[in-house]
Amino acid sequence: MSYLLKTEPSVYSMDDLTRDGETVWDGVTAPAAVKFLRGMKPGDKLVIYHTGDEKTARGLAKVVSVDASDPKVPVVRIKAGRPVKTPHTLAEIKANSLFAGSPLVNQARLSVVPLTDAQYAWLAE
Repeated sequence: MSYLLKTEPSVYSMDDLTRDGETVWDGVTAPAAVKFLRGMKPGDKLVIYHTGDEKTARGLAKVVSVDASDPKVPVVRIKAGRPVKTPHTLAEIKANSLFAGSPLVNQARLSVVPLTDAQYAWLAE
């Protein structure tokens, strides 16, 4: 499975994740986003997306571990991958028919969004 994780780069960016190597992805409170976090498994692929002024897919990561013992606050540890070769903007994402019906486009406030294999492949290129 693949997911897109949104982050404000002034708070925690792909560069920060690369520097740290691994981090705990926390602070997610929206029920739908928490549900997606609970569904994550070690090895799941991730796209790190910068919100705010950038609105761009910036890098790749993977899930290392998930502790869902507290269903209200799952703790997901992620490991940095590489920067994406083509940092796709939100405008490009919205224009791509692969994302028609995606929560990334239809529920813009969600900080965790599932991706299809085709969506992940396009963002990861």
